[in-house]
Amino acid sequence: MQKKIESFFKHSSNLPPSANSDDLFDGIRAPKCPEIRIKYTRQPTRVEESTSDGIIGEESFEEQIEKSEKFKGKNLNKKRKYAQFHLELGQSDFLLHTCKVCGIQYTKGDETDEKVHTSFHKNYTHGIPFKGWRQERLIHLPVLERDRIVVVSNCDPSAQMKKVQEVVKMMEIELGDGWIFHELCEVYLFISSQRVAGCMIVEPISTAHKLLSDSVQQLSDSASGKEVIPKAKTLQFGTICFQREVSRKGSTHKSSEAMDSTLLGSIVCEEEATPASCGIRAIWVSPSNRRKHIATHLLDAVRKSFSTDYVLEHSQLAFSNPTTAGKALATNYTGTGSFLVYKT
Repeated sequence: MQKKIESFFKHSSNLPPSANSDDLFDGIRAPKCPEIRIKYTRQPTRVEESTSDGIIGEESFEEQIEKSEKFKGKNLNKKRKYAQFHLELGQSDFLLHTCKVCGIQYTKGDETDEKVHTSFHKNYTHGIPFKGWRQERLIHLPVLERDRIVVVSNCDPSAQMKKVQEVVKMMEIELGDGWIFHELCEVYLFISSQRVAGCMIVEPISTAHKLLSDSVQQLSDSASGKEVIPKAKTLQFGTICFQREVSRKGSTHKSSEAMDSTLLGSIVCEEEATPASCGIRAIWVSPSNRRKHIATHLLDAVRKSFSTDYVLEHSQLAFSNPTTAGKALATNYTGTGSFLVYKT
């Protein structure tokens, strides 16, 4: 067997001379394994984490210079500001607080909102600031000592008309917007303590109608459409009787505001028109200056200065769209419940 094996591994006659027995033996006994080539590819990384050498966390000298020049002159120790976000959850007043006096909505604790509310609240309650003009048309009234009344019309300088527009915007908060002022109106400003404490807007008219003095009472009684039944003063349960006592309370702030803003609705007037020349279109007095007869002083100034030929009588003034408070003012000023009214 050994001879056969040796003869099997002897050089063959058809082999090339360069081949030897060792190469042939190696090729038979250990076949060549397939070659596996492994390729390494560089994955993209962030600019500040990768360098030209592919080492993360190191930077070249040129990159360090560029980075130092980029942040040169900037304050790196600046504190961060974190804004707090709120979810309103469908509530309109979740973040905003409504002032019960001026009605403005603002965010409590916010410095900007607090300043805006403080400024507007003071202007609403005490009046709009007024420094004065070089040329003012004043209406002299003997009753006024420190205060004064200034008249402004559409032909006056733009600075005066700008102040009038500011006052009109304040009036529109309570009286409604879009109807108070037009080109033919004259504006009477009541100045007190360098503020516009009251304003009256007057317009020329041709006719008015007399208001029936008992019309408002009839309307209030018939508004519900039910028969008014007088209530008994005693309540009896078997042999026990209770005596009813009526206690009257003073008007609250909310009720006075409702009286100021409530319109009379349908006004019953005389069918026959009465000639009239002066119409009181709107009256406004700042809340803190009410009950000081400012509206009465403004009406006196209007009667004195509206016509250049004569002074108007109390009953010659006509009022437009009077509210409950306006009716009370007109009744007290004219001395009668059947004063003149007109439609704007």
